[in-house]
Amino acid sequence: MAATAGGEEHVSSEVLRGLAHHLNCLNEDNKATRKRAIEFIKKETVDKGLSSGVLQEIFSALLKPLLKCLSDPMERCRETAISVITEFIRCVPKPEEFLPYLMPCLAQRFGENEILEPAEELRLSAVDLLSLTVEVCGKHLAPYVSEMIRILQRTIVDPFPDVKRESCRCTVKLAQTVPEHFHMQADSLVKPLMMTITHQHSRVRVAVIEATGSVIQHGSGRNMDDVLPHLSQRFLDDSPQVRKAVTAVVGNWLLHLRDRYSYFHKLIPLLLSNTTDEIPEIRLLAADLWKRAGTQWEKENEEDIKDKMDFLLAPPAHYPPGVDRPVLGCRELVVRNLGRLIPAITHDLTDWLVPTRIRTSQLLSVLLLHAEDHSTQHLQPLLETLYRTCTETEKEVVKNCLAAAKLIGTFVPPPVFLKLLLDRVNTPHSSACSWAPLMVLAAVLQGCSKPLLKPHLQQIADTLVQPSVCQEYQQVVYLQQLLTCVDVLLRQCESDCGAVSLQLLQVLISIQSLSAEPQLIAKALESAHFLGKVQDLDLMELYRQHMGQLLDWLFASVSSWSSYSPQRLQLHIIVTQSGPVIGEFLNQLMPIVNSCLQPDRDKEMRMSIFTMLAKLLLDGSNTLDSQGRFRDEAESFLCNILLPNLVWKAGRTAGALRTSALSCLLALLHGGAITPGQLLCLEEKLSPHVLSSLEEDSQMGRLMACRSLSAMLKLIGRSMRQDTLNRIYPELLKRLDDSNAEVRAAALHGVGLWFSSLTKDYSPEVCAPHLQLLFQQLLLHLDDPNPAVQDQVLEILKKASVVHPVLLKREAEAVKDKHRSPVYCEQLLQHISSLSAETTAPGSE
Repeated sequence: MAATAGGEEHVSSEVLRGLAHHLNCLNEDNKATRKRAIEFIKKETVDKGLSSGVLQEIFSALLKPLLKCLSDPMERCRETAISVITEFIRCVPKPEEFLPYLMPCLAQRFGENEILEPAEELRLSAVDLLSLTVEVCGKHLAPYVSEMIRILQRTIVDPFPDVKRESCRCTVKLAQTVPEHFHMQADSLVKPLMMTITHQHSRVRVAVIEATGSVIQHGSGRNMDDVLPHLSQRFLDDSPQVRKAVTAVVGNWLLHLRDRYSYFHKLIPLLLSNTTDEIPEIRLLAADLWKRAGTQWEKENEEDIKDKMDFLLAPPAHYPPGVDRPVLGCRELVVRNLGRLIPAITHDLTDWLVPTRIRTSQLLSVLLLHAEDHSTQHLQPLLETLYRTCTETEKEVVKNCLAAAKLIGTFVPPPVFLKLLLDRVNTPHSSACSWAPLMVLAAVLQGCSKPLLKPHLQQIADTLVQPSVCQEYQQVVYLQQLLTCVDVLLRQCESDCGAVSLQLLQVLISIQSLSAEPQLIAKALESAHFLGKVQDLDLMELYRQHMGQLLDWLFASVSSWSSYSPQRLQLHIIVTQSGPVIGEFLNQLMPIVNSCLQPDRDKEMRMSIFTMLAKLLLDGSNTLDSQGRFRDEAESFLCNILLPNLVWKAGRTAGALRTSALSCLLALLHGGAITPGQLLCLEEKLSPHVLSSLEEDSQMGRLMACRSLSAMLKLIGRSMRQDTLNRIYPELLKRLDDSNAEVRAAALHGVGLWFSSLTKDYSPEVCAPHLQLLFQQLLLHLDDPNPAVQDQVLEILKKASVVHPVLLKREAEAVKDKHRSPVYCEQLLQHISSLSAETTAPGSE
């Protein structure tokens, strides 16, 4: 051994003698000389493959001159000096002997506030040298932790990304190598690390996160609150590698941090949020770390949770299918920190960043899955949070929060959540977002099981059918959520909904009456069909089962209805959807109709009711008169409802109302719901109103009056007295000059029916003046510019020729030469002549 040591000493002496000149050249002013000298030194030492013992001796002599070269003006000299020092440190057996010279020099060169080394590649080489020094020197580096920290504080924020990364790796190595000394100064690295954690390069961010993990792990822990906000943002990082790194760091803290119990409420949400990450690898890592943390906590607190470990192993009934139940330790960790987690969740759900809100909404479901029935004690703030979040514009956030609400329904007893939810549904705090409690209610009910929900069906249905709930708001989104609540009840409880069938039907009717969206109306009608289906009823049978109660429901408030009342629209839905069933309940329907159509009630409401009745009466045999009972009501309907509304009053609205009443009268006459005998008895009361309506300002009103008069003539014209008929035709003749072609056509049709109404009892001789006026007026209209009118008039005159052909022939011959188109007169005269040849008309003698 002595011989070997002596040989190494001899070799080192020889080498140093050979380098003496070059060492002196390192002080020359000439750059090339210094460059050649240091390169020669490198060549004759580290590049020569000398033994480690020889290098140890040589390095002892060369270290100071080499360190001096670190500040050489020439970059090549500095680069070679760093390279030579690095190789010596790597190869010598006792590098720690050189730390007293190396570390102060490196700290002076790379640890000052200003960057003394302008070349970023050399700064990287210097940090590489530092990392190597940590590796090879180990515990011997303890006295120089201050210099290391000073250097790292500067290099972590170095402009060159690779320097940042290597500095972070060096930090991790230093913390692991001398933890007992590192922890006293570790906090001073937090600020530079947090300044670098948002660097644009993902690999830099990963390195910073890993370094931060070591700094907190081996530090005092006082800076945890400074670090966590920055780390929480990295859970939303676009780079999967960054998210994976921060997951590993937080998971490691949960497992190994000395003060982890103090930070559980801050670390748990960070790790759990990544159990829903889009990358499977990250999800699995987070889940594994979380399970390990829970299992470890379980072992550490075995005495406290012994009863739960022994008796609460089975999952709750109706546990969400396809979901693995977390271990007891994980559940307990969440339960014991839930009170501190919920305010943070509430805060982050209103964050201005969409990714934060999405991730937080996902986390809420994970927490509730762990908390199970323990979320009951936090139900009030949870529901308030969900109400606000459901108004979110981001659909993904709303979806996740509804999933959380569903878990509340799964784990919280119905009496508890219904008390809070139904009160809020009945009195929402904000009319702008009045639908939010309904949305939450629907989701909660969806998570509740049928056996638990069944006893509370009546309470839920009674709330939904309250006027303040189902008749107060017309927003589409509100009605959609109300419909969703009904649909959830139907699908959750099915046949059990028979007990609240009336209330659910009332809600569905209200939704249809208030909505202006065809799709929503169609969905509500579909739900009504399903309500019947779960009770083995079709829609007609469903209405038959509840019609009496529905009409009583409407009648209770009929005296206060106006054009804005939803009940008016509800009545429309009921009578139109129930089809022939409504004809079985006329004794309840007619008082409602009678009350609505009194002359002192709201005009617009009366118009809408008349329009509704007109539609029904047109198909009376399948609606109001399906049982043949409406005829018993027809006279009262005509006298007490229709006629009072045909009385003339000034104003456009009054005119529109009379037109609606006339359309209802026309439907009554056409639909067959009144017999000719009944109509004849009422003719004296009805005719004056119809005739006066022929003078309406509204062309639609005049048209309805013409058609109604025609319908009366068709039904009872041949039973009318002569004087009654003679009162009708002058009014029809006036309408032949109407400005509207459709009214003129209807009046002509009425004149034709008037002639068809003449019987043998009608005396042409006695009524000749009347017939003469009629013939004269009709002959005048043979000159109408419209050929269709001319044809229609000709046909009427031909029909009238049998009444008094002589008079008609005389009147036609008198005006024949005055017509612009005498061809029609010629045809009429030829028709009269042929008629006279066949038979002699009464009164022609």
